Amino acid sequence: MTEDDPAFPAASLILMRERRAGPPELLIVQRSASLVFAAGAYVFPGGRVDPADYEAARRLCPALGPEEGAARIAAVRETLEETAIVTPAAGALVPFARWLPKEQVKRRFDTRFYLAEARGEAIPVADGVETAAAFWTTAGDLLARCARGDGRAIFPTRRLLERLARFTRFADARAEAERLPQRIITPWVEHRPDGDWLRIPDDAGYPITGEPVDTAMRY
Repeated sequence: MTEDDPAFPAASLILMRERRAGPPELLIVQRSASLVFAAGAYVFPGGRVDPADYEAARRLCPALGPEEGAARIAAVRETLEETAIVTPAAGALVPFARWLPKEQVKRRFDTRFYLAEARGEAIPVADGVETAAAFWTTAGDLLARCARGDGRAIFPTRRLLERLARFTRFADARAEAERLPQRIITPWVEHRPDGDWLRIPDDAGYPITGEPVDTAMRY
């Protein structure tokens, strides 16, 4: 697959719940080791936008437009399927990020990430097919887990976790999402004297904007 081939539309949900003390927790899944894309990786729940999602969007949220509405429906549907967590309605989701690789990868996805606030103490349950585990954790704790070799996260997930780790409240994350203009993040390889780096723009809200290609999990 090349950058000239169409990317599959996809959507993920960043579900955040606040605690009495400490940073908010995020809903995370670990993908099954048998999957073609991001096997075994920690990711936010989500997946491809299905044809049925467009029909549901026309009925449930026509004001959003077909692409936006279908992506939000997919994010909600996939989260329910993968974790058994009932999420807010599509209209309550806040656009947070959009990533689209241009390089050759096993599966090329145009992924929209949405932010939503979780209520209550729902316990996630992995579906055992696409997800091997589902759990709540803070962004900082998951980054630390990856740093010590207890699992891995693909490049977009790591950059999103680093960005989310800066927020102490859901309202702060939502405010930044509403303040920053929506743009598509397309990583590129930058050749440096110390080796090749996978890079993203410096002005898109991400505190870390590059990683050596040799250490980046790209798919």
